[in-house]
Amino acid sequence: MSTSETNPSKARPWWSFGMVWLVIAGPAIVVVAGFYTYYLAARSPDPVLPTQQPVKASGQGADITHAPALQGRNHAATGELPAPAPDKKP
Repeated sequence: MSTSETNPSKARPWWSFGMVWLVIAGPAIVVVAGFYTYYLAARSPDPVLPTQQPVKASGQGADITHAPALQGRNHAATGELPAPAPDKKP
């Protein structure tokens, strides 16, 4: 036996242990992924959509995608189209 194997005072440096790099790599990968996510968000932000006024339904086969939320919910629950709004006469 050599004296270097039995001498406990001669410890290896911290970077020579594989477990240390495993512990350091986890948070380092998360930090790099966070910066990459920020880069993607800053490069192509979501566009601001203009506000739209509700479109009146014109007939039975009308597209109801612009109907108010309550009418859309009722249509999804029952399958019936909303009744057309009564025309206002000036």
